Amino acid sequence: MTITAETSSIPGFVAELVRAANEVDRLTAGEIESLLLRAMITVRDLREQAGIPGSGTEHDAIVRLDIVAKGVVTFSQANISATLRNSLDHC
Repeated sequence: MTITAETSSIPGFVAELVRAANEVDRLTAGEIESLLLRAMITVRDLREQAGIPGSGTEHDAIVRLDIVAKGVVTFSQANISATLRNSLDHC
């Protein structure tokens, strides 16, 4: 997956996440990890802008993204796809 100027904006990044969730079998573990880390940063930044604190618990989207990013090779493609889709709810 190529990062372009389009993906530097939130709508572009959301489109990239949708494509990745639909084509997770075509991505390397490194590409998936990178997307999940970018999603974490995006969610954190949007929360800060809106003044929404994270809970820091396992129910927090950022914590869940971090868990999957760190163990991407241990999760199934279906789980990774679901995690990418779930990250869209927070972007």
